[in-house]
Amino acid sequence: MPVLFYVYEDAGTSRYTDHEQLFKELLHTFFAEFLELFFPEVHKYIDFSAIRPLSEEVFTDLLGGESRRADIVIEAKLKGEETILIIHVEPQSYYQTNFHERMYLYFSLLYNKYRKPILPIAVFTYDKNYNEKNEFTISFPFFHVLSFQFLTLTLRKLRWRDFIHSNNPVAAALLCKIGFTEEERVEVKKEFLRMLVRMQLDPARQRLIYGFFERYLKLTDEEEKVLMQEVNKLDPELASKIMELPISYEEKGKEIGKEIGKEIGRNEEKRKIAQNMIKEGFPLNIIAKITELPVEEIKLIMEKGND
Repeated sequence: MPVLFYVYEDAGTSRYTDHEQLFKELLHTFFAEFLELFFPEVHKYIDFSAIRPLSEEVFTDLLGGESRRADIVIEAKLKGEETILIIHVEPQSYYQTNFHERMYLYFSLLYNKYRKPILPIAVFTYDKNYNEKNEFTISFPFFHVLSFQFLTLTLRKLRWRDFIHSNNPVAAALLCKIGFTEEERVEVKKEFLRMLVRMQLDPARQRLIYGFFERYLKLTDEEEKVLMQEVNKLDPELASKIMELPISYEEKGKEIGKEIGKEIGRNEEKRKIAQNMIKEGFPLNIIAKITELPVEEIKLIMEKGND
């Protein structure tokens, strides 16, 4: 018998945001990894060689006439049967008391369209802890009409340290949404970078993961300096690989160079870039790569800066 699954995404408004797009791209790219990490009991039953994304589902006139979008709709096979899996990622930052009812409405509309069994999953990404309901019921004193349940994942309630040894790219990306304190921000990013180096992803996927992380946990300049100091305390080989990530420190060095380059001539520009990168704590090899200055000249700049 065909089966229909869904995890629902709801931004709280009808406007399609970059936040929605980030989650959509992450889960479309790493759908199997997402289920394996958070819903292994579902993962083991799905044939991922046969999955295919379906078109977006937009529903209107739900709960006050609002428009809502189920962004990720994926059809797959479940033990040799045709399956549809719709993923709902909930990126809103506030608690909705009627969310469990909304999940039922989506379920009903999707079932009406596809007429296949459905597994609904809601992923809550807001930054506060709430006790979300995962069941919608309709009953009377004399008769119980309906009990509708759905799987839930509340990222904030998880412990980020439980994921730092994982090689799952979804674990690395969502580390920025899993519970941590303000004092742990630098440490979280340091562990994220270690994970990124260890996983050895291709450049496109690496940039997706890094871009997602930076969207939700972007350090201040002061925190970046502290991070640089912490990275330099790591094993030299690991520290070097982190510094060579083209999506992080090398690009930041290029940004510094672009800003300064608007004000000064080319030769002096390279020296100014080097000076700024030295102040930021960049290693010698990265400074040389960005500025194209000889290593010996960079060393002289370092020495002058220490005078």
